[in-house]
Amino acid sequence: MSPAIASVELAIETHGLTKQFGRQAAVAGIDLAVPTGSVFGFLGPNGSGKTTTIRMLLGLASATSGEISLLGRSMPGSLRSVLPRVGALVEGPAFYPFLSGTANLRRLDTADPGASAATRAARVQHALERVGLTHAAGKKVHAYSLGMKQRLGIANALLMPRELLVLDEPTNGLDPQGTREVRSLVRSLAAEGTTVFVSSHLLAEVEQMCSHVAVMRAGTLVAQGTLDELRGAGEAHARLDTPDPVAARQVLERLGLTPVTLVSAAGAPGHLSAALTAAAPAPEDIVAALVAAGVRVRGFTVAAASLEERFVALTGEGFDVAQ
Repeated sequence: MSPAIASVELAIETHGLTKQFGRQAAVAGIDLAVPTGSVFGFLGPNGSGKTTTIRMLLGLASATSGEISLLGRSMPGSLRSVLPRVGALVEGPAFYPFLSGTANLRRLDTADPGASAATRAARVQHALERVGLTHAAGKKVHAYSLGMKQRLGIANALLMPRELLVLDEPTNGLDPQGTREVRSLVRSLAAEGTTVFVSSHLLAEVEQMCSHVAVMRAGTLVAQGTLDELRGAGEAHARLDTPDPVAARQVLERLGLTPVTLVSAAGAPGHLSAALTAAAPAPEDIVAALVAAGVRVRGFTVAAASLEERFVALTGEGFDVAQ
């Protein structure tokens, strides 16, 4: 567990959480730690165990072994007292297509034994306002866009006050506008104090809206922490812009670096990039060696490993980085 997580109150905590299907371990002994008030990205390629983990957290599937704590209470023993404080959107929203958004939420609210009929209309109206759907409240759901349906699903999760919101692939299949709508909503909920747990395989979305991340690979948890911690665990890269790429490559190789030629959008060689290992010279020494060799340096920058590079290194697989 990361030092930044270990010292704070946790909204979700698991120890050795495991789910077996016959001889196959869909989830293999994971220790999750989700800080209260965070937007926590639960990342991994499809089939890595994300949805199975969420189903166990919410009591929709039983764990083979391990411990689960939600909002400070042991699960599944405290399901009845904890779940009313948790909103969830798992495996996509399902609504009656020929009822309006308002009518759908009223029906769903009626099914909640803890929901008061006297305040139902006000709760439904407030939930629609929170997700920006008051303009479409009377429209039949079959006429909703995918983004509107996702927001209506989140509105359902917010009909009652929630301390924790669990969203499984909330931007899956959305166009760019729908994705922006859901991203903005998640940020606003977190700003109001709700802990948001977001499962996704879309790296770019997680990077834009999450404060903390956990990475799954083949049922195991391979990393978790703040975004900065995960980025900082990878190798930094030096990037050189020069009109003398051949001479620059020779200098970098002589310094023990392995330069890679980056191609410009026009298809021509553009820059050189090289990973800065622990044994690499200091950046200022690299620049001094280039200048001493007569290499013209137009630009030289050092950047931490990108989140995409770090995740690919952790999982051995590429992530979808755009819709």
